[in-house]
Amino acid sequence: MSRAQQPSRRTVLAVAVAAAMTGTAAPAAAAAPRIAATGPGQAQQPRPIDYHAWTTYRDWRCGTVQGARAVPGRRPGVVIGAPAGRTDYTDPHTGTTATWEYATWTSPVHPLTVPATEVVASWNAHTPDGTWLQVELTGTYSDGTGTPWYVMGRWAAGDQDIKRTSVDGQTDGRSTVWTDTFAVDDASSGLRLTSYRLRLTLYRRPGTRLTPTVWRLGAMGSDIPDRFTVPASTPGLAQELAVPRYSQEIHKGQYPEYDNGGEAWCSPTSSQMIIEYWGGRLTPEQLSWVDPSYADPQVCHAARSTYDHQYQGCGNWPFNAAYAATFDGLQGVVTRLASLTDLETLIAAGIPAITSQSFRKDELTGAGYGTSGHLMTVIGFTAEGDVIAGDPAAPDDDAVRRVYKRREWENIWLRTKRYNASGKVVSGTGGVCYLYFPAHPTPHQRKALAAVGVR
Repeated sequence: MSRAQQPSRRTVLAVAVAAAMTGTAAPAAAAAPRIAATGPGQAQQPRPIDYHAWTTYRDWRCGTVQGARAVPGRRPGVVIGAPAGRTDYTDPHTGTTATWEYATWTSPVHPLTVPATEVVASWNAHTPDGTWLQVELTGTYSDGTGTPWYVMGRWAAGDQDIKRTSVDGQTDGRSTVWTDTFAVDDASSGLRLTSYRLRLTLYRRPGTRLTPTVWRLGAMGSDIPDRFTVPASTPGLAQELAVPRYSQEIHKGQYPEYDNGGEAWCSPTSSQMIIEYWGGRLTPEQLSWVDPSYADPQVCHAARSTYDHQYQGCGNWPFNAAYAATFDGLQGVVTRLASLTDLETLIAAGIPAITSQSFRKDELTGAGYGTSGHLMTVIGFTAEGDVIAGDPAAPDDDAVRRVYKRREWENIWLRTKRYNASGKVVSGTGGVCYLYFPAHPTPHQRKALAAVGVR
């Protein structure tokens, strides 16, 4: 079916949870870019992925501002200077209307090196209580016409001022925003997005000097060809990173207001594993709201902190990356990778990854379940080249570490078309990846990130 006809990611996630419990698979979400894998000795293909971000003082100075200003320092950013005005916002999830001061920063036009069928924005920011932000995207199609301004997210680190949310129902009849992903409705038409701009709107309570601070704003555009299989890569690394292990399943039934509890918390559970690998820790005060009888309360906190009130789930990709960046000294991005070789490059530099994949129960030996969408961590490779994963779909923390066969794993992660348990052709996940890494990477880490297109 065309992307415009496909169900929302929220609908798909609900089916995916049921599928994981029954061992069957269901149609995957709309808008999954398509990626080719390459390995040592294989011809290198142009990367079908363009991740670009604004992060430096010069970057922020190049934007167009209304009431916002760039700030220098060890971690440059953009803040509210003199507000451009006031506006009312009615929160669709509480019905509450409040007045906010606001300022805007609009990026220069970014010409995509890969005319894209899909774009996913992500950001890193500090939003003290009494502040929040909105990210929007507009672009130019390959026929020279333009898109409207699409809301890619309304976000705050907490949930007391607004309920963080995606915005449904955004389309111009040629492209649609599916939760967190801009997608051309009919990629077979040849229509592509050739450039885009991002706009930040920063909000604060009137009469205060509070301000959000945004350190990183970027987007990943991609155009991945449809494929059921990807070329086999050649193993090139044997290494394992010491990443904490957390099970989502031990939280089953806890805090059902956040997408029915732990069985749907693969994304925040994976995020918390990688955050703690980098030294991120929550304070007793931050965890004081969690029932003290619950194990691993930080996973409950991660679920609450990534929950999208429109999507009604914790799997909003940019919201997870933004949550990771609330920890001191961390940044996070959403992108796509082209191969297991990319993952090996990152692991060799000490950078684990969070990957999205979908598969039938019989397609991934040792998993014991099937799913139309699941997040897990990749923490290393065995001497044989097999993937060492931190899979949160485990009965307890001790069982989280899994070793999956290389050939099976790379195919379920990188393909874009697959057959579900009913024999129906549905979409694959196409190499989606969250990367969390230090705000000031080492030279080795910078080189590895640059090698996979992240700067």
